Amino acid sequence: MQIKVLGSGAGGGLPQWNCAGRNSAGVREGVAGLRARTQSSLAVSANGKDWVLLNATPDLRQQINETPELHPDPKGPVRNSPIKAVVLTNGDVDHVAGLLNLREGQPFTIYGSERVLGVLAENSIFNVLNPEIVDRVPMKLGEAFAVEGPNGPVGLEVEGFAVPGKVALYLEDESAGEDFGTQEGDTIGLKVTDTSSGDHFFYVPGCAQVDDALKERLKGAPLVFFDGTLFTNDEMLRQGMLQKTGERMGHMNMSGPTGTLAAFEDLDVARKVFIHINNSNPVLREDSEERAAVTKAGWDVAFDGMKLEL
Repeated sequence: MQIKVLGSGAGGGLPQWNCAGRNSAGVREGVAGLRARTQSSLAVSANGKDWVLLNATPDLRQQINETPELHPDPKGPVRNSPIKAVVLTNGDVDHVAGLLNLREGQPFTIYGSERVLGVLAENSIFNVLNPEIVDRVPMKLGEAFAVEGPNGPVGLEVEGFAVPGKVALYLEDESAGEDFGTQEGDTIGLKVTDTSSGDHFFYVPGCAQVDDALKERLKGAPLVFFDGTLFTNDEMLRQGMLQKTGERMGHMNMSGPTGTLAAFEDLDVARKVFIHINNSNPVLREDSEERAAVTKAGWDVAFDGMKLEL
């Protein structure tokens, strides 16, 4: 099973278009050890021919152009694509807006929770994906299914499962209380399995807490991509970027007694990769103390174009 990181950044990427923060400015200035990043997404294939996207970001057109595996086959019809399906983990703009890049009459399948597919159905702009050729298939949380493209199964099985999180920002309802109207299915993780070999990995780009159920699910996993949005809960406040903590945004922080590094200490995960990394996060700097800390704890920091195989 081949895995390619199409994008490793959080919403807005790096540099963010309206941000003059230290990291965004550093990328523009060409600071060594600081890479530009598009918004987070993976491409996965069991055969190197048929590819499945995990989330579709606003940067998808750029990501496809920079990934030869996702280019049309020059020996095929004038219009063709190796992208056979897209699996969505939530309704955030940085995970669904890229669907609009796939509107050119090309058949593929969209998978999402009932909640997320409902969000797409309520916004008529997504009707540019003609429902007669682009199927929208609801996932039943906790039940694995074979991913299918226009020509049948692609050799991958996916299971979606609910994780602690928050409803998408544009769907927040302040009158609904502290959870802003969050429902099950607003944020999910994915288990992706190669049906021929049984190899699998987990993709959890957004998560507010590693609770007991998630710990049990991830324990002993061969590979986990996990929410790396912030290093500290208040870093965006301290940097003058946003008057919100990570907790308020529905994201864990890496550090501290309740952070991700601590939560994974006893889970015996073979390979751990942070993804969906916000432009404020100091781990983006390869020479930082924070990067050294996560590396010492056995974590990798994803970057655009990163390749892994299982």
